[in-house]
Amino acid sequence: MRLSARTQYALRAAAELAAAPPGPVPAEKIAAAQDIPRRFLDNILLQLRRAGLIHSQRGPDGGYWLARPATEITLADVIVVVEGVSQDSERFPGVAGPLANVWSALREYEHATLTEITLAHIASGSLPPL
Repeated sequence: MRLSARTQYALRAAAELAAAPPGPVPAEKIAAAQDIPRRFLDNILLQLRRAGLIHSQRGPDGGYWLARPATEITLADVIVVVEGVSQDSERFPGVAGPLANVWSALREYEHATLTEITLAHIASGSLPPL
């Protein structure tokens, strides 16, 4: 699986929010903590907010926070917002035909793994048994 820089930044920003104490976290703090370019981060945060994964508040005491508990947001939730859903159903000719089943099985395994791991797992550094 290849994840774009945008998706990796989104996962890092979401993990930063999951690890933060309750209350709004300024975008500047997320950007600095995760070494994410600020303009890039602003677009990512907007995308996550529009998808309902985070909330925001403007003003001097403003910032971003998770819309649901970190235990209820999976890595797959974030990836789907940024990358969309893959509709790969490539067919291979002749003797290579079974490769389509292999790629399909890999995608299913990736999806199962990413829906098992939550932001709480990442923030705590304690992954579930895989």
